[in-house]
Amino acid sequence: MSEPSSRSLDAAVLAELRRRLEASLSAGQISASAEQIAAYVRDESDSGEFPPHLVAFPQTAAEVAKVFELCRSLRVPVTPCGARSGKSGGSLPLHGGVAMSLERMNRIKSVSVEDLVAVVEPGVITGELMKAVEAVGLFYPPDPNSLEFCTIGGNVAHNAGGPRALKYGVTRDYVIGLQWVLPDATVLKVGRNTIKGVAGYDLVGLFVGSEGTLGVATEVTLQLIPLPKVVKTALVMFRSVLDAARAVTAVLSGGILPRTLELLDDVSIQAVKARGVSFPPEVGAALIAETDGSQEGAVFSELAALGAICEAHGSTQILVAQEESERSRLWAARRLLSVALRETKRFKLSEDIAVPRSKIAEAIAHLKELGARMGLTIATYGHAGDGNLHANILFDRADERARVDEAIEQMLRYTVQIGGTITGEHGVGYTKRPYLPLEQPPPLIELQRRLKNFFDPSGFLNPGKMFLP
Repeated sequence: MSEPSSRSLDAAVLAELRRRLEASLSAGQISASAEQIAAYVRDESDSGEFPPHLVAFPQTAAEVAKVFELCRSLRVPVTPCGARSGKSGGSLPLHGGVAMSLERMNRIKSVSVEDLVAVVEPGVITGELMKAVEAVGLFYPPDPNSLEFCTIGGNVAHNAGGPRALKYGVTRDYVIGLQWVLPDATVLKVGRNTIKGVAGYDLVGLFVGSEGTLGVATEVTLQLIPLPKVVKTALVMFRSVLDAARAVTAVLSGGILPRTLELLDDVSIQAVKARGVSFPPEVGAALIAETDGSQEGAVFSELAALGAICEAHGSTQILVAQEESERSRLWAARRLLSVALRETKRFKLSEDIAVPRSKIAEAIAHLKELGARMGLTIATYGHAGDGNLHANILFDRADERARVDEAIEQMLRYTVQIGGTITGEHGVGYTKRPYLPLEQPPPLIELQRRLKNFFDPSGFLNPGKMFLP
């Protein structure tokens, strides 16, 4: 499989592509203006800037197919994108060409209370979908931290998770059907509208998490569940992050499955303090624990049992949110954490390793030791309940990058050695390509390359992602 290169895109080819796209789409759906190009050169991965030559804004599956058809015929690379909130460089147009934004495909087409199913377009903001279904008593559990601006299409592309994945699972667990545009411009309906169904290969499972390399979703059918009637939230404080990590393992082995169990380490605590969030001075780590269900007594009892286990493992204070405003403030602190950490140093690289739950405390201790040994600040926070740790390396000088890259490789090697994975929810994209061989042997990577080559033999769709050239 060959990768297109921006060096091969001469002015005549780009002019012809623009002419054909403008003839096929409506006014305003193709842009080469410097202002619009500038919005599509980067994502949240801090991996550099890669400007496309053109930006396309299709609004139907047929228009997506037309963009694919024309770009494929002229050998111009296409990079699908949405909110550009990803942290693995998956939507970066590494080779220029066309950035194809699906953000204008933003309709919630239907929500069925009887069937517990929603049908949406890929540009729908995840948080807006949540509000829409909750208004009719339903629940869409996947809740990536960027839910206020990330899109369902991006969630599908990267199989997004979030704090509630501990109890409810990730995006793939709720996608039951897709309208999918293949790289050859074929528009397919895969999956089903029913909750159960096993006819044929599980192409939905293949496409969800394919990171824009095998095609794009232009319509997503989502399974919903009834909205829990009661939610209880607590902030559990500890003197050290190792105490908190041990408490996480004890809670889960104690037969309790909370809705969320989020960890903030000492660096994270200090970062949110700087943004006005109050913690007692002795607090060196905290958990945000949440339980839910249909009966208030049962939900509170579960939270109380969780609190008792945490107290037995060193918790110094437990604060239970008494009303929705208090609960919202707790989650606001968690959701601003990434921004708060970015303000502490000039550079921030976010890793999203996942380790076996029995190894959570060991992994956090190792990361702290690695940071001390390498002279780097490592903030460790995230979805500790399912072993998904966001290890953020914070540094001030660009000339530290070689040392940072060495620390990342050591971190990922260690993660794989203890039975973990190099990415729990952000995806491989551009940033994790060099490290995929740490986790997967050559025959497995080659099998995936063959799948990519089968769907996209010319290699024009999102080139340079997942696999090294």
